[in-house]
Amino acid sequence: MNTLMVDAKGRNMKCLTFFLMLPESVKSKSSKGSKKGSSSGISKLPPVCYEIITLKTKKKKKMAGEIFSTKKSSSASTVQTYQQQNLNNNNTIQCCNWQGLYSTIRERNAVMFNNELMADVHFVVGQPEEMQRLPGHKYVLAVGSSVFHAMFYGELAEDKDEISIPDVEPAAFLAMLKYIYCDEIDLSADTVLATLYVAKKYIIPHLARACVNFLETSLSAKNACILLSQSCLFEEPELTQRCWEVIDTQAELALKSDGFCDIDPKTLESILRRETLNAKEIVVFEAALKWAEAECQRRDLAVSIGNKRKVLGQAVYLIRIPTMALDDFANGAAQSGVLTLNETNDIFLWYTAAKKPDLQFVSKPRRGLTPQKCHRFQSCAYRSNQWRYRGRCDSIQFAVDKRVFIAGFGLYGSSCGSAEYSAKIELKRQGVILGQNLSKYFSDGSSNTFPVWFEHPVQIEPDTFYTASVVLDGNELSYFGQEGMTEVQCGKVTFQFQCSSDSTNGTGVQGGQIPELIFYA
Repeated sequence: MNTLMVDAKGRNMKCLTFFLMLPESVKSKSSKGSKKGSSSGISKLPPVCYEIITLKTKKKKKMAGEIFSTKKSSSASTVQTYQQQNLNNNNTIQCCNWQGLYSTIRERNAVMFNNELMADVHFVVGQPEEMQRLPGHKYVLAVGSSVFHAMFYGELAEDKDEISIPDVEPAAFLAMLKYIYCDEIDLSADTVLATLYVAKKYIIPHLARACVNFLETSLSAKNACILLSQSCLFEEPELTQRCWEVIDTQAELALKSDGFCDIDPKTLESILRRETLNAKEIVVFEAALKWAEAECQRRDLAVSIGNKRKVLGQAVYLIRIPTMALDDFANGAAQSGVLTLNETNDIFLWYTAAKKPDLQFVSKPRRGLTPQKCHRFQSCAYRSNQWRYRGRCDSIQFAVDKRVFIAGFGLYGSSCGSAEYSAKIELKRQGVILGQNLSKYFSDGSSNTFPVWFEHPVQIEPDTFYTASVVLDGNELSYFGQEGMTEVQCGKVTFQFQCSSDSTNGTGVQGGQIPELIFYA
């Protein structure tokens, strides 16, 4: 691993920080060198060193607030909030017996947060343009973090009144201090990634877990790719798995997101290799070109066809161009200029010739994902006067116990021979539309269900009721379900159903339309 020490002045360096676990032999030599003949007791703590090694990178740092769609508070306003709390704390301690105002040690300890009173160390945090000088109390910090304990009381402890920490954002450092002093976790979309970094740096696992939980609940197709890159860096396998679930299922949305252009080359290759990516290959190709354009800018290269191919390197062969539809290849990849003339000719021959040439590109289609179906009726029927459609809404509410992605609905068709239906499907949560689509389907007169799809799968969170609705226009009479179930087990996912007030055409739990929910889990 190529490593560079951080500049002594911390000038303009974007750094990734890793801990060193020094062998006992190295530590003992250092101890002997610094204090010859010392007979003081040796610490029994595990060999933890607070020295850091940094990796220099030119990649522009993306603020977490740009990754999340939730309403955010800026880092500057977060710091101002903590500074106001500092003023409040200083006002509190003007009382001669301020300790008597609080009944618990936790409350008294919280008064010391960001407080100059009895502070025996100061931290100069952040880059010059955002630098903050923050007070601390060694005992409190050492109780909250093994790294701080090693820093202040370990064998390699240094008696410094001021410690420079250029690789941490002030707002994130204050969030960590608030957790240590006040036992409170204060996270926002704008600071959560930086707070996770500082929690990992100072080995505070409970704060790190809270950051990961925040990221998981905020995860969407828009930020899944960049969070995948971060989760690998922070070695968070559960978050990595959640990112893959979103990327696989909502692949086209994820690939078209701005966050995809900000990933590192290693993450790009891992996505392009993905067998279960649920996307058309032309979308994968176009996303790779968009990433290459952003990478040229990061490397200060002219955005040209040649440089795009250069920065893609061998990753271009992970795009399964031979599996594209012929029209997509002829009108897209073949005319992009990224492929050489020989590559373009060979791929055309691959499509048309009986004897296919050898290609460097992967020619096997991606496996994709297999949709599952939740069928909520035990039987179906038809009558001479049911089921009729006159622009009225059929609707049902459902909830799941595990996160899934609804891809579409299975609907009944005509009971009077073959017919075509126009279907407007919709998925809502608390009145907010999450997905909708208008399409047509052909029914053959059988009692089978016929799938109608959303443009993109919709993410469904557990333990919350969602409303599935459809407005049908077509043959007046169709099949309908009966003997409906309030709870259905589909593999590892349990669906619960209840009636919806949006339903104006008779559909409910016991009978009606929308017999199936099509989903990925």
